[in-house]
Amino acid sequence: MDFSAVSYALETIDKLTQEVTSLWGVDEQVEGLASELRWMQSFLKVADASKVDHEVIRTTVVEIRELAYDAEDVIETFSLKVASKRKGGFSNCIKRSACFLKEGCLLHQIKSEIEKITARIKVLTRQLKTYDVSKLGVDGEGPSCSTERREARRPYPHVMDDNIVGLGKDIKKLVPVLLDEQSECRVVSICGMGGLGKATLAKKIYSQSHVVGHFKHLAWAYVSQNCQKRKVWEDILSDFNLLSTEADKEMKVEKLAEKLSSFLEENKCLVVLDDIWNTESWDSLKPAFLVRETRSKILLTSRNKEIVSHADSKGFLHELQYLNYKQSWVLFQKIAFPPTNSPRNMFIDFIIAKLFLSLGEDMVKHCAGLPLAISILGGLLATKYPSLTEWLKISANVKSYMKNDKGEVLRDVLALSYDDLPPYSRPCFLYLSHFPEDYEILADRLIQLWVAEGIVSSKQEEGDEGQIAEDVAEGYLLELAERCMIQVRKRDIATLKIRSFQMHDLMRDFCLSKAKQQKFLYIADRSNACPLSTIGRVRRVSAHKFIWIQCIKSPRLRSLLFFDKFLPGEEIESFIPLTVSNHFENHEYGSYHPLVLLLYVFGFCVIVTKWRGIWKYMFNNFNFLRVLDFERGGEGGFKLPNDIGKLIHLRFLRLRGLEFFLSSKLPSSLGNLRCLQTLDLRIESEWSDSIHVPNVLWRMQQLRHLYLPEECDRKTKLKLGTLRNLQTLVNFNTKNCYVKDLINMTNIRELEIRGPFNIEDFNTKELDKNPPIIQSKYLHSVSIINEEEIDPRHLAHLLLSCENISKLSLDVKIRRLPEYHYLSSNLAYIKLRRCKLEEDPMPTLEKVPCLRILQLHEEAFIGKEMFCSGQAVAKLKSLSLKELNFLEEWKVSEGAMPCLRRLEIENCRQLKKLPDGLRFIATLKELKIEKMPKTFKDKVEEGGEDF
Repeated sequence: MDFSAVSYALETIDKLTQEVTSLWGVDEQVEGLASELRWMQSFLKVADASKVDHEVIRTTVVEIRELAYDAEDVIETFSLKVASKRKGGFSNCIKRSACFLKEGCLLHQIKSEIEKITARIKVLTRQLKTYDVSKLGVDGEGPSCSTERREARRPYPHVMDDNIVGLGKDIKKLVPVLLDEQSECRVVSICGMGGLGKATLAKKIYSQSHVVGHFKHLAWAYVSQNCQKRKVWEDILSDFNLLSTEADKEMKVEKLAEKLSSFLEENKCLVVLDDIWNTESWDSLKPAFLVRETRSKILLTSRNKEIVSHADSKGFLHELQYLNYKQSWVLFQKIAFPPTNSPRNMFIDFIIAKLFLSLGEDMVKHCAGLPLAISILGGLLATKYPSLTEWLKISANVKSYMKNDKGEVLRDVLALSYDDLPPYSRPCFLYLSHFPEDYEILADRLIQLWVAEGIVSSKQEEGDEGQIAEDVAEGYLLELAERCMIQVRKRDIATLKIRSFQMHDLMRDFCLSKAKQQKFLYIADRSNACPLSTIGRVRRVSAHKFIWIQCIKSPRLRSLLFFDKFLPGEEIESFIPLTVSNHFENHEYGSYHPLVLLLYVFGFCVIVTKWRGIWKYMFNNFNFLRVLDFERGGEGGFKLPNDIGKLIHLRFLRLRGLEFFLSSKLPSSLGNLRCLQTLDLRIESEWSDSIHVPNVLWRMQQLRHLYLPEECDRKTKLKLGTLRNLQTLVNFNTKNCYVKDLINMTNIRELEIRGPFNIEDFNTKELDKNPPIIQSKYLHSVSIINEEEIDPRHLAHLLLSCENISKLSLDVKIRRLPEYHYLSSNLAYIKLRRCKLEEDPMPTLEKVPCLRILQLHEEAFIGKEMFCSGQAVAKLKSLSLKELNFLEEWKVSEGAMPCLRRLEIENCRQLKKLPDGLRFIATLKELKIEKMPKTFKDKVEEGGEDF
């Protein structure tokens, strides 16, 4: 169940009620509303605990979510328009007196809306009391649904699938691990997404002759989501022939665990625990597997990668991979084409045979390497073979056929992963349906969206060991990765946190269908924009392709994400009538011909009208927007309109990439957006290279992530000292901001300085007398980008304040690297570019104890010699040298860089050869040489003197 909407509404009410005086006039209504919402929250928890899957419950959840959103909207409107103005002071009293009538009308309106919402909740409550949640499963739609899915998927070790492809390498890798008696590894885990073939691989290993011959006893137990430890232990003991009498079967559970543990200790056994879902299941089973001094092994299959490390700190995790296209095609042919009746063996028309194969090759791509999906599609097509008409029909819409009949099996497999998610993770998963197919989702952006939408609530934030919402959300994302529901694409090179990920096509399809079923969002494009105009209660719209925003008629819209340009070029071209366009194609006119000029003026006026229409409609009709995100930017008109200040509920505003023609000045009405948590102002202007940002950002005291324009004009001077919640600050500089404001940002985590950085009134004689610049203990990343030189003393003082950073990137001329005691001992990643260091940086860098990744690029060092001593960077794993144009000789002592795994050298034209000391580094796995002279390459290639 989705608790997040109700939880967030209650949180909004709780925040408001902390100031009792501000509730004057609506206190009874607010308290009554909160009481009803708490009852609704309790109902959701009971329904979720009962595992009820019924149409009545699904409809009710949608209704509750709508009511919660309405409640949040009206309470926040009261907070922003009434309560915030009820402050002390003579001037405030005068202002309120002048607007007394207006406030009274607004208060009456809000009071009336709260009463209407409360009445709707009471009607829904009366309806629900006619149902008994615990009895809603009697019609076959209820609690038994998940159980039936599990039982349908239960594997039997003696039943072996004839159609197996691509597991040979996996078997060769896992069998030696299981047979190795010298290893301390006792638990081996096969992990992967549902339908990937984990149980099939386990069965192949279980029946391997080497495995059967090595272990004296073998047992297989099916665990599933509903883990019953007694049943699992009895199944294992039964396979060991240790439950022979009725008395044995009635043995106490403690005795069962003791008996199994003793047997595993005394004998060499292999136990397969198939389909174990979570660490809690392992904890309930582990009393029988606690023995360490044993030659027995346990083989797990799971969708959760976390279990193996929880079960055995020295355990072995094997992540099963998707089939490549060649393997997918082989498996498909085995199933779809009967061996004696394949197109290659049939005496049919050659062209028709080719067409069958071509259709199959195209359709198998939709399975994206998932064996279960290939088996289902192949099985479906096998029943239609050799009817070319039926194959063409299925080929025209593969996905819809995969959702029918046999495709139900695939949906059920994926649904098991969703059913097992804890309640707080389900809306996080459903939110992924916003993104287009094959889209690489940036983790930071997604987390900011989750927080802005209230999917990660502040109650969890407060109660989870003081973690801020972003950390809680990061944990939820990691959990989805551990459960193999998303595919990690990039990780942070210093912290190994997830940077970006994708969803498997079929998992995304399931996510999208579930989101539509729960009316979680609406995916809009040109094909379905018209139906959108008839839907009045859409809360979230994700536009994958351009749509006219006037199609959206939902005044209560909460989030609007655009994945196409603001106004694409093809739309602009369509404004000119086709007959006019054809006329100009058939006639040659000069650029200054009156007709051409008239056409330009006409087109320009139409485009301006369209731009204004889009902005005006958005700002006047979507006053409850929380999220407004322009993914691809595009031409946004003359300027950003002042009316943007009407969107007072906004939490997330991303304007990155939008281009404005006439004005490079942002409106001061941005200061009205006091609820903003994420603000991205990296816009562009055709009129000027720099952007003017008004000094209103200090009002946004809830800001957590601020991205300033890359180049602000000289008139921009921003006070940011009030932004105490800020975690990310990008494009900060001392020309447009005040360095003294940084010390107030006690929660800052990521700081990017672009442009000048100078400290005013800096004491150059007594450096230790200068006050610290930053006092955030959470700061982990600092980046400086500047076309000009920076004072090394100012840089050293800045770095001295950054005690805990793990990432440092310097893209600026500094001539001399600060001494090592100015650098954080936690630094794991350092990138130097265009620093023009005159002295060898290695004597300083080799003293950084945790340095794992070092990149020296584009004249970072302009000296001729570089030397890595025997004590150099003991933990360094990756070293990259690029465009060090003056480097001629590089020496490496024996014992230097003992953990180096990857070395990259690119375009260092003067470097004569690789250092001899590299031969002492046994860990080096990857050597990448690019854009180097032929004489250098010849030395490192096979047969060369450095090979």
